[in-house]
Amino acid sequence: MIDCIFCKIVAGDIPANKMYEDDEILAFWDISPQAPKHFLVIPKKHIADAVAMANEDIELMGKIIKQGTRLAQEHGIGSDFRVVINNGAGAGQTVFHLHVHFLGGRAMLWPPG
Repeated sequence: MIDCIFCKIVAGDIPANKMYEDDEILAFWDISPQAPKHFLVIPKKHIADAVAMANEDIELMGKIIKQGTRLAQEHGIGSDFRVVINNGAGAGQTVFHLHVHFLGGRAMLWPPG
């Protein structure tokens, strides 16, 4: 996608503070953190949102969650963190490239907004 900021990060056209990268996924620190530790894990493949996922993407989503969990532990968040996927503008999605937020480093309140 030409206008997708996350696709531009994947392509190397926009810098990001990367934590992890392989052939399928990329993890980087959020530029507007909502917790002391807040990072995103995205598929390199452009998928607009969770609704746009295909059956072939199920394994990829599992990898995103598993890698995010590992990164949370490696970066001092431990096992107390929140995992968020905003789907659609009404739910707060602002970048229409599927991404998973991992937030930690403070107590999380419920309900979340």
